[in-house]
Amino acid sequence: MKIGEISQHSAVAVETIRYYEKIGLLPTPERDVSGYRAYRSAHLDRLLFIKRCRNLDMAQDEIRELIRLSENPEADCQQVDELLASHLNHVRERLKELTNLENTLQQLQKACSDAGTVQECGIMGGLSSADLEPSPRDAGDHENHVPGTHKPGKS
Repeated sequence: MKIGEISQHSAVAVETIRYYEKIGLLPTPERDVSGYRAYRSAHLDRLLFIKRCRNLDMAQDEIRELIRLSENPEADCQQVDELLASHLNHVRERLKELTNLENTLQQLQKACSDAGTVQECGIMGGLSSADLEPSPRDAGDHENHVPGTHKPGKS
């Protein structure tokens, strides 16, 4: 299969496939006589595995670890379970953060007095006040489930 074909079969963009190769999640395929990448069914299987993991919001390091663990199929699956448990804890923490965010946004929306001008807007006043509590990410308390992943964006 050429890259366009594997992209079509997996519904993963060509650029993403190349990126996964570059970072080592997807093995680099051999090249055919004309120089095109020649993907095999194993590449498609790996690509679909990566896609499923990404759909579960797993970080690259988590996926890399799962791939590493899959290379020893006879081993105890305790490490896989631990990785998933860690990811689940991360998801639960993120849900708490999102719930707090939702509550803060609802409070801001209630502050709107339907005044009519931006200057009189309760939402703008709320965003300008120090009454809003910083999120754990702003306070630097946020720990990632895998160190170095899901870093907060730069302001």
